[in-house]
Amino acid sequence: MRKLHSRIGVCGSDANGMKATDPVFEIAEDRPFVLVFANEKGGTGKSTLSFHTIVSLLRCGYVVGSIDADTRQATLSRYLENRAVTAGQRPERLPLPRHVRLGGAEAQDEAALVAEAQDVLADFAGCDFVVIDTPGTVNALSEFAISNADTLVSPINDSYVDIDVIAQLNMAKREVVGPSEFTRLVWEASNRRIADGFPPTDWMVLRNRLTHIDSRNKRDIADLMQKLATRIGFRSAAGFGERAVYRELFHSGLTVMDTPPDPLRPLSASHTAAAREMAKLLREIGVGGAETSSI
Repeated sequence: MRKLHSRIGVCGSDANGMKATDPVFEIAEDRPFVLVFANEKGGTGKSTLSFHTIVSLLRCGYVVGSIDADTRQATLSRYLENRAVTAGQRPERLPLPRHVRLGGAEAQDEAALVAEAQDVLADFAGCDFVVIDTPGTVNALSEFAISNADTLVSPINDSYVDIDVIAQLNMAKREVVGPSEFTRLVWEASNRRIADGFPPTDWMVLRNRLTHIDSRNKRDIADLMQKLATRIGFRSAAGFGERAVYRELFHSGLTVMDTPPDPLRPLSASHTAAAREMAKLLREIGVGGAETSSI
């Protein structure tokens, strides 16, 4: 059995809108907690969620390693490259993780890429958390990431097209016909973890890029997600709303948990709401003691 202990994150920055009051996470002393963002569809916000989670954990005082397993798009790596440039231009410190982009410019076969990922994960043994961003397709690297996930976060857009990634549906009856191939992959990976003596994968499915307008479709999907959570075996939660602030910060490598580039310009209502969304997401993931406060 792994020996666990609690650590307290220092989430008291006036920029991030969180404070720590309780032990925030139980982390194995002999290995980092692996947090993976993955599903079998592109364009659902995996990289944005990964990046904001990394920075939020850093601002909570954790040692964070990050792995970009999307060898083609490498959006997380570009986020962090932009952040490194901005860090050199700002007087205040911008926290950065230990980061590795797998594959890089060199073409490698899948076996070599998985071997590289294994080495990187082993090298991050001293980290509290390792966050892995994956491509919008299932390949050997995404399978490796999912098999090592303590918590797996699968963001989906609020549509029946995206829900099809999780389960096969009979839309006429609004019934589940069966699990998707991606769901079978998650089940198999979780069963292997149990066989190896680890806890089962904690699987979260996030309804991401939510509109701010109530609608029948939005309510229907919320109801369906709750039914799927029970049938498939995941936790359902809300991710980020559809906000321009998330896209606008990409080129500077900043997050809603950072202070704005212009200290004389007050935070917008959208920025403040987005910071609260990030604090809520951390609590949904399981990082307790993160409470929203005035910004």
